[in-house]
Amino acid sequence: MTLPRLLVTMGDVAGIGPEIIAKAWPSLAAHAIATVVGDPTRLPPGIPCVNPSQSNLSRVPVGVVTAEAGRAAYDWLCFAIDECLAGRADGIVTCPLHKEGLHAAGIDYPGHTEILADRTGTSAFAMLLYDDELPLAVAHVTLHRSLRSIFEHVTTATVLEKIRLLHDIVPRLLDRPARIGVAALNPHASDGGLFGNEEATIIRPAVEAALSEGISADGPIASDAIFLPHNRAKFDGVVAMYHDQGHIAMKLLGGRRAVNIAAGLPIVRTSVAHGTAYDIAGKGLADASSLVSAVRVAAKLAKSRLMAKP
Repeated sequence: MTLPRLLVTMGDVAGIGPEIIAKAWPSLAAHAIATVVGDPTRLPPGIPCVNPSQSNLSRVPVGVVTAEAGRAAYDWLCFAIDECLAGRADGIVTCPLHKEGLHAAGIDYPGHTEILADRTGTSAFAMLLYDDELPLAVAHVTLHRSLRSIFEHVTTATVLEKIRLLHDIVPRLLDRPARIGVAALNPHASDGGLFGNEEATIIRPAVEAALSEGISADGPIASDAIFLPHNRAKFDGVVAMYHDQGHIAMKLLGGRRAVNIAAGLPIVRTSVAHGTAYDIAGKGLADASSLVSAVRVAAKLAKSRLMAKP
């Protein structure tokens, strides 16, 4: 089978995106036919790059939030999405953008995942963190929201949706049916209602609904226990209730190995699991290993999707 065609979006040019692309590039050819969507003036000669954005980046300084960089990052992502929807590319790998840059450009999205969902017309989606060495995938019921606001968005329907998304994508990553653990929301899984009732009234009904659909699911399990080795061994996927509940555990366990996957979309998209790192941008210190992992995982998902086509 020929290698999949992947588009690597540069993200915010003021961050470490250009640097990690340059460092990772020699390793990417084994996994995909890759093209960068970004600013070619920020890359070494020989790296194929297209720039569909009209944003003027000539005066964008390194390590500073600007509307110009935010607009370009958005334009590049939209171009890559449209190319995949049109069948001219098989997947997208995104380098980090800066949310303040998006907002400075008047683009009212909290991040990549929400832009991808909106532009592809997707209502049921999730951001996964995936580590193929553990191996484990974590889906988040709520994502870029304040802690104060998450309670109105954790419902039986949203928890069940994330269980289903893991059930769908894990076999494409691991070539086996998914075993899914569902994290509790409250400390100690509420200790029988002492610390809230969301476990009994929201999360457990979602798990029971998943079981009735033939999905292998278990929970709610206290979030300080679900990632311990004896529990991790039982599961291929975990549903976390909010951003940090999943992210902190996965980044402690896997560090830079973690890959961000957008599940539920009609296209393949993975990403590095770190930010723009303005503090080290332009200093040659950035680690490109997460980008290499993201390309490898995107290539696997793209091949799986291509093989499934009639």
